[in-house]
Amino acid sequence: MEKITLPLKERYKDNVIATLRDRHGYENIMAVPRLEKIVINMGLGEAREDSKVLERASKELAQVALQRPIVTKAKKSVSNFKVRTGMSIGLKVTLRKDRMWAFLDKLINIALPRVRDFRGLSPDSFDGRGNYSLGIKEQLVFPELTYDQVDAVRGMDITIVTTAHTDEEGRSLLGLLGMPFRQ
Repeated sequence: MEKITLPLKERYKDNVIATLRDRHGYENIMAVPRLEKIVINMGLGEAREDSKVLERASKELAQVALQRPIVTKAKKSVSNFKVRTGMSIGLKVTLRKDRMWAFLDKLINIALPRVRDFRGLSPDSFDGRGNYSLGIKEQLVFPELTYDQVDAVRGMDITIVTTAHTDEEGRSLLGLLGMPFRQ
């Protein structure tokens, strides 16, 4: 079986680890921040009226993430939103290892440049522990999906979980990996 090369993972091993050690003064190589997982979440409020929405969105998310999503259920009933406990209201995919690196590479180099009026990502979307979250308004920025096969434009939330302890360390890690932050 032929081994697939992941350029972003190779760049992390070859350049980013050494640069982060110099920049932040890590003694041990295991202290250097690394990517842990990427979680893609798609909220589908319209799924409560039409069950076919969940199937179509699941198919689209599986094409983008190269992994079948799980269906998320409502934990509480909310009468204002007409949601009952246990209703299917979204989809979620957790990517790790090689799929995570392949998705991040595709996100940085293909999908984000295709976002309309893109001027860079906000450097302030870190959670205080080095994890980064971003939202995409339409799934059509991913090259796997064509306009003809998509029935409705849906957004998704992408969370990049790192082992960094501070936002500064996480910002350094993602910046060195090529994440296009606004200046």
